[in-house]
Amino acid sequence: MSTELPESALSPPTGSSESSSAPTRRTFIATSTAVGGVVLAGGVIGGTSLVGPAEATAAERPPSSRVSLTVNGTRRTVTVDNRTSLLDLLREHFGLTGSKKGCNAGACGACTVLVDGHRQNSCLTLAVRLEGAEVVTVEGLADGDELHPLQQAFIDQDAFQCGYCTPGQIVSGVGCIQEGHSDSPEEIREWMSGNICRCGCYVKIVRAVEQAAGRK
Repeated sequence: MSTELPESALSPPTGSSESSSAPTRRTFIATSTAVGGVVLAGGVIGGTSLVGPAEATAAERPPSSRVSLTVNGTRRTVTVDNRTSLLDLLREHFGLTGSKKGCNAGACGACTVLVDGHRQNSCLTLAVRLEGAEVVTVEGLADGDELHPLQQAFIDQDAFQCGYCTPGQIVSGVGCIQEGHSDSPEEIREWMSGNICRCGCYVKIVRAVEQAAGRK
């Protein structure tokens, strides 16, 4: 047996105190929902009521900072995104592509540079933290047309194959010599262990470092 009420049961009885022009409960709810949706959409989508243009622009712009540092003897000042690594600053902003992006996680050493005389993985170093620092890349080792002794030693010892790791190996080798860690092949291997050569030229790399250090 159906329990559905007739339509007349949903309407106010004749002679009721409600005016025939007054909105029903169903009409009121539907109208309120529609108006509320339009207001909300206008505020969120249009961005005029809830968020002003200035605030929206500021939210879209990543935080940046101005940094001045010396790279290969030249003073440089640049404004960069605070998340920019030294490696990306060198390659993308300064056009110094000698430092290679290998693992980009500090595990291969292909991006090694000297920061204030010390070896550093540039992919793990934030550029904005190097205010006033002195950075040397593989491009800054040679003196004009005269190669750095370790660069020449890599040629003499044939210490590379594909060459991708070579810039990092050479810079790391220079740091290794300057730090005084080149007294024996074993010591060189230990202090150069952060630089990976997928071609397996380790024996010749050690010989090149020994040559540049004056031991061969």
